[in-house]
Amino acid sequence: MADTINEPVTVRRLATPAAQALADLASIFNDLQTVLRCCERLVAELAGRPDDVVVEGVWTTALISYARCFTTGNRGVGLTEDDVRSVTLPGEVLEWHKVLRRLRKHYADPAQNPRERFQVGAATDAEGHVKGLAITSLPQPPLDEVTVRQTGALAYQLSLLVDKRIGEHQDRVRAAANAMSPQELGKLDLIEVSS
Repeated sequence: MADTINEPVTVRRLATPAAQALADLASIFNDLQTVLRCCERLVAELAGRPDDVVVEGVWTTALISYARCFTTGNRGVGLTEDDVRSVTLPGEVLEWHKVLRRLRKHYADPAQNPRERFQVGAATDAEGHVKGLAITSLPQPPLDEVTVRQTGALAYQLSLLVDKRIGEHQDRVRAAANAMSPQELGKLDLIEVSS
C-alpha cells in the first residue's frame, strides 16, 4: 500500500508578531531580489546603447526597492546600518549604503528633475540691456557599470543575511503553529491560495 501524503487543504492567517516578522522578512527578501534583477538588467543595458528611459526607470526601481528594506514603519522589521556593516565586502560599504539612500531621495523627489538641473538667465548686450533669455541645463552624471555592480553586490550580501533570518523565523513560526490545536487553527482567517 502506497504512503499517502496529507496535502494541505487550507491556509490560515497567523497574526502573531513572529509571523508578521516572517512576512516582513519575505518582503525585504523580495525587494532585494528586485534590486538584483534591476542591476542585472542595467549591466546588460549599459553594455550596449543604453536607452536613457529604461536606465532611469530600472535604476529608480532598484533604489526605491533597496531603501524600502531599511524602513520599519508598519512592518516592524527592517534592515539596519549594523546589518550593512556585517556584510563581507571590501571598501566603505556603509558609506555606499548612505549614498544609495541619498540617490533614492534624489531620484524619487517629486519636486526635482533627477536628470538635469535647469537655470534661466537674462542674455544682455554690452550695455547691459536684456536681449533675450537663456535656459541652461546641467546634465547629472550618467549611471555607470561600477555603481550598478557595487549596488548588486551589496544587495546580494544582504539577501543572504535575510535568507538566513527567514529560515530562523520559519522554525519559530512553525513551532508556534504546531502548538495550536486544530480547533484554534480552525478559528483563524482563511488565506486564498491560487493553485
